[in-house]
Amino acid sequence: MTSPALGLAAVLGAALAAAAALWWAVPEAGSVEGGPAPALLAGLAAVALAALFSVRRVAALDGSRWYGTATAALFGLWVLYFWQLGVTLFDVPRVLLPAPSFIAGMLVERWETLLGDFVQTVLKAVLVGWVLGSALGFAVGVAIDRAPFLQRGLLPLASLTATVPLVAVAPIMVMWFGFEWPSKAAVVVLMTFFPMLVATLAGLQAAGRQERELMHSYAAGYVRTLIDLRLPMALPFLFGALKVNATLALIGAIVAEFFGSPTVGLGFRISTEAARMNMALVWGAIVVASVTGSLAYALLVLLERKLAFWHPSIRAAR
Repeated sequence: MTSPALGLAAVLGAALAAAAALWWAVPEAGSVEGGPAPALLAGLAAVALAALFSVRRVAALDGSRWYGTATAALFGLWVLYFWQLGVTLFDVPRVLLPAPSFIAGMLVERWETLLGDFVQTVLKAVLVGWVLGSALGFAVGVAIDRAPFLQRGLLPLASLTATVPLVAVAPIMVMWFGFEWPSKAAVVVLMTFFPMLVATLAGLQAAGRQERELMHSYAAGYVRTLIDLRLPMALPFLFGALKVNATLALIGAIVAEFFGSPTVGLGFRISTEAARMNMALVWGAIVVASVTGSLAYALLVLLERKLAFWHPSIRAAR
């Protein structure tokens, strides 16, 4: 093992040892009157400094993109550690901020309920709306690029979809399409249409003038130039819009469920359980939504690396 690796292992080992010692020193919540002891606060500060130093050491590693993943994972573990330790040490009520262990227990206990919510919100409303909205934005973008006169008529109208407030359009969609998932998918279509349209127009202009003239010298028409040159050059822009739309779609569907939905869905679960002060299940639904959004983003990044591996922006990130 090399010297830097030994130093990093020593830093991580010392930080974990200090964290474990402080963990066992913290009493159960509610057993300390007048707040935590000064020694525990000093230990907490010391472990926080050790955690900061360990994350900085891992983040300083260079040579593989997996080091970035390791840095994010280590940072997330430290956040969960201090979250659990903080709510226990300061006796935070569960209604304000439940401990991660309590949220994990609720995820295990109510996994069937959350699975049904996931299917209703993600696999139906989000997925359908994301695909339709992105495809519609792409098609309109290509049409505007092919017929520039449409830019004066369609682009201002399309921009209206990005300015309509979600809280205003969601009740309308419920009235039009009912309380089931199609009304939430319609909201997602409106939210994802304009980002894809703008990205498509920008991406189609990414091809250089010399490349276009070369295709023209080969007597290539618009369709051939679009397929062989302009769309490949536009891939980073398109994937950027897809990644943005993945998060927008999830947010839009969840918020839309606040304005009317059947007795299932992540948005329905968050609103109803918050009214019942069952914050552990609320946080469980939030965890499901957050993990889903993160996984969708990661899958799109991997797909972008596979399809646009030749692009300078992708090669520079390797």
